[in-house]
Amino acid sequence: MTEKESGSVLQFAPFQSAVDEGFWHRLSSLKLNKFGIDESPIPITGFYSPCTNSRVSNHLSLIAESLPPEPSEQSSVTTNVGNRNRCSVPGILYNTNTFEGFHALNKQGLLKAEAQKVWDDIHSGKAEEDCAVLSRFLLISFADLKKWSFHYWFAFPALVLDPPATLVDLRPASQWLSLDEAESLSAACNEWRSSSVTTDVPFFLVSIASNSHATIKHLKEWPSCQQDGNKFLFGFYDPCHLPTNPGWPLRNFLALIGSRWNLEKVCFFCYRENRGFADLSLSLIGEALLSVSQGFPEHKNHICSGWKDTQHVPNAVGWEFNRGKKVPRCISLAQSMDPKRLAISAADLNLKLMRWRALPSLNLNILSATKCLLLGAGTLGCQVARMLMAWGVRKITLLDSGKVAMSNPLRQSLYTLEDCLNGGEFKAIAAVKSLERIFPAVIAITSALGFDSFLVMRHGAGPISTVTDFEAQDMKTLAAEMGNFSLIDGDREQRLGCYFCNDVVAPVDSTANRTLDQQCTVTRPGLAPIASALAVELLVGILHHPHGICAKAEFANSTDSGSTEQPLGILPHQVRGSLSQFSQMTLVGHASNSCTACCTTVISEYRKRGMDFVLQAINHPTYLEDLTGLTELMKSASSFQLDWDNEMDDDDCI
Repeated sequence: MTEKESGSVLQFAPFQSAVDEGFWHRLSSLKLNKFGIDESPIPITGFYSPCTNSRVSNHLSLIAESLPPEPSEQSSVTTNVGNRNRCSVPGILYNTNTFEGFHALNKQGLLKAEAQKVWDDIHSGKAEEDCAVLSRFLLISFADLKKWSFHYWFAFPALVLDPPATLVDLRPASQWLSLDEAESLSAACNEWRSSSVTTDVPFFLVSIASNSHATIKHLKEWPSCQQDGNKFLFGFYDPCHLPTNPGWPLRNFLALIGSRWNLEKVCFFCYRENRGFADLSLSLIGEALLSVSQGFPEHKNHICSGWKDTQHVPNAVGWEFNRGKKVPRCISLAQSMDPKRLAISAADLNLKLMRWRALPSLNLNILSATKCLLLGAGTLGCQVARMLMAWGVRKITLLDSGKVAMSNPLRQSLYTLEDCLNGGEFKAIAAVKSLERIFPAVIAITSALGFDSFLVMRHGAGPISTVTDFEAQDMKTLAAEMGNFSLIDGDREQRLGCYFCNDVVAPVDSTANRTLDQQCTVTRPGLAPIASALAVELLVGILHHPHGICAKAEFANSTDSGSTEQPLGILPHQVRGSLSQFSQMTLVGHASNSCTACCTTVISEYRKRGMDFVLQAINHPTYLEDLTGLTELMKSASSFQLDWDNEMDDDDCI
């Protein structure tokens, strides 16, 4: 019986994976914010270390840092070098857009492609320079971002030796070596692992001289080592804890040793640790025989092409088992996530999906940083608040002195029956409970409802003359320029008016001396959602327009609208609609020099008198009209008469 026949087939303990939750959170963020529908392979990094426990094997782990950084993090990324607990291994991730696509992946083809990389690295010499490539891995996944569940499957490509390697002997290293050799090797391993340069180098050479002195060297030093006549061990960081089997990384290491260095008898060293130091009673040394003369078969029932034929890649295995079966794994993070974080992720999902195809230029940072002050938390205010939240606005302040009445919840969507009990909760407080407490803003949008008609409009830029001024100057500077308020903007065009410019009225008490139906917003139920949606869409349009609140009024089909350049379309000044006619029109109204809200007289008076001016305007209904000249204007209009010329020449007749 020959030595070859007396051995048994060398069997390897499979690699096992472990994925930290942070990896899935980061992948979700990258998928939404960077990758979108792009299914291109993603380079990732896995980490493992030698076994440190006699009962538990170490896993190849993926953490948040395994994925490439997001664009905003590029400048702050630091590379971990020399981490003894993180021996880095290159990997590739295929993340599909659909569950069906995940199952339809050509898994054998992907595994073969990664095996090709290992084979090429062996024969090009790259594996000797960067030995971590011998343990490269593959991960396929599908991220269901609605349910926060992730389907995934690991593969650890291993070149198949055919015929397989024969195990002649396998024992604890402490039994294989002499006492002096074991002591020297233990010291050499501890030194190798303590150096930041070599601690994460997972494959190495062990040279044991005749005087029992052990030295550890890099793989690339093999050609020079053959001349010294020392005893050699081919070492690797073994994640496996089993006393009868070496770990998975040895498979491709043997392929390198046999095909690159043409060795038939190999003594391998499975390096394992205990409490951070070499443990030679846990580590293993084995002897294996390789059939170099036969090499790898090109195909079944075909003559072997030999180890030196780099054009023919050996067969590969390596898909990870799941409870004894070759099937993918699935993990759900919904139960472990904070409910608030889940709600935020779900709310932002629609907006981030817009950027994949429909609206790549959507600026979510502008929306999330916008502060909105809602004056009134009634039928319109509630709807507008909800629409703002849907667009990603998270800073909303509501101002309303009223209380929730029994008739409100049906029409005002932020309130429930509980808000009406015990005299009613203040609307602003009840609304805040439904949204979140946040802060005010500066862009003014007005919505007004009739019974079956509505008006939605944006206010003109006011004292701000140009976009540059608005962006560059602070509020104190802008306030100082209020005295230069003009009907003409910085581009020498008449500026857009506000709500009171167009209706030429002063604010009045809407409850005094009014019947109940006049005090309430009596409208058709469908009107408020339409008007509130248009108001929020108008706000988002302003935020994304390059000229912001200084943008000109635009109309559909206008050559000057610039709509072809704006992904959200035109930016009108006013939108008026009628539900009874199912019609809608866009209009423009310019600033009035008699406006009770934004004309020069009102602004100047407010600057001089401050709160006294505000109180007088509230307590004296005609004060603003008198101040701006509206009273005189209305008197002149009432007394204006036309003198008709009753005489008619024959030449004027047709």
